[in-house]
Amino acid sequence: MLLRLPQPYDFELSTVRFRDFGSDRATVWHEGGLHRVVAGREVRVVEAPGGVRIEPASPAALAEIGRLLGLPYDLAPFRAWAASDPVLGPIVVGLGSFRPTLNPHPFEALVVAITTQQISLSAAAAIRGRFVERFGVKHDAAWEFPERARIARALVEEIVAIGFSAKKAEYVVGLARSGLEFEQIAELPDDEAIATLTALPGLGRWTADWYLARHLARPHAWPAGDLGLRKAVSKFYADGRSLSIEEVRVMEERFAPFQNLSAQFLLAGARLFG
Repeated sequence: MLLRLPQPYDFELSTVRFRDFGSDRATVWHEGGLHRVVAGREVRVVEAPGGVRIEPASPAALAEIGRLLGLPYDLAPFRAWAASDPVLGPIVVGLGSFRPTLNPHPFEALVVAITTQQISLSAAAAIRGRFVERFGVKHDAAWEFPERARIARALVEEIVAIGFSAKKAEYVVGLARSGLEFEQIAELPDDEAIATLTALPGLGRWTADWYLARHLARPHAWPAGDLGLRKAVSKFYADGRSLSIEEVRVMEERFAPFQNLSAQFLLAGARLFG
């Protein structure tokens, strides 16, 4: 079944992060297509005229893959706004038909953020891949991401054994066992959502910012504490001078009301344009 996406859209460019940083087994680039388990069935996503083709198709697959591929983002007003920025504008044009991706599941999104804390994206994907293999369900090319209830029953020692630090293992198990209501967080304003998330051990401001950006698609999310974003802003706006977290956070207003998309395009531009 065809899932239509706003055009122009470059499937390979938009999903490059799933190839460049390695597979975590839950979202897998395999033989020219993207594989993911949705509602207990593995689906394959390939480029097609006007969007992507999803097989086997179902309402759940269409909804989840649409979110994964960033369908909630409204790029037209962002592109029009960015054209007035002499730095960001050319980056957006240079990225052509790029559309940022999202993580469609809240528990998975937070586990991804925890595993990525203070290590490279490639290392985090490798560690997370072992986590998915150990606690998830194997299908064909992809694995179903571990359910929250399964991790709530896990021992911290089991997670340490597959490469997590003791602290990160505690954070993941603590998250699974917590009373955090993801549906409630989705209804909160940004500041309240951040406060709720950061009240849990292991969920700092960086993690909360990325959750708002890459799961909730909040337009004003600006992860100033992210090293990659700091490097990108330093490269494009400070002639390479290393900016502090505070300096990058102050620059947030420059990108209002499109802080999230600005961050995503700056990061993609830094990766692809060196």
